[in-house]
Amino acid sequence: MTSTNAVASSPSGVSQDTSRLATAANLKKAGQKFEAIFVNMMLKSMRQAKLADSLFDDKATQQFRDMQDQQLAQNMAATTPLGIGKAMTDFLAKGNPTLLDPTTTVDPQTQAEAKTK
Repeated sequence: MTSTNAVASSPSGVSQDTSRLATAANLKKAGQKFEAIFVNMMLKSMRQAKLADSLFDDKATQQFRDMQDQQLAQNMAATTPLGIGKAMTDFLAKGNPTLLDPTTTVDPQTQAEAKTK
């Protein structure tokens, strides 16, 4: 049985429909996830540079701390971002002016350059 509304897919089974990817909401979410990954890597580096050994430092504690740091990084990216995710999304949105966040201010020269491309 074949469907007339089937989405075109490649031989590997991956959908070729990328229209849902080019939205400002998805770009913002990607920036937030990028920032969470960046903060998580920063926290891991800080943990590796420990100044003293803990009394209760075992594998389970390290695993719990890694999960806690991952959640902390996600919360930090969502509530108090450092700005690297926004910088990334602004840079990527320059190529497609329709993806710019309406709250973001862009100088007219940059906007004119984006339209001429």
